[in-house]
Amino acid sequence: MSELRFSNEPDASRYTLHRGDDLVSILDYRDDGRTVAMTRAYTVPTFRGHGYAGELVGRAVAELESSGDRKIIPVCWYVADWFDENPSHRGILNPRA
Repeated sequence: MSELRFSNEPDASRYTLHRGDDLVSILDYRDDGRTVAMTRAYTVPTFRGHGYAGELVGRAVAELESSGDRKIIPVCWYVADWFDENPSHRGILNPRA
């Protein structure tokens, strides 16, 4: 998945994943400075089934882990399932989540 471009768009409160010029997946969030509530993972229907949402969540989690200043609240069911499948990243979860 090296041709993928990941970006954080804080003004739109979302992470995006592009394949070439195509927007393939979006991860909406709410950031209060202490926690990031990941509220919706969405993949454009024509690009579903290729693991783009999982790739996007993984990259967003990695970015937040590297900054080290916020915890994640997995509001979206897909994000919660991602953490169930990737237990080594659970340390970034908000303990009250």
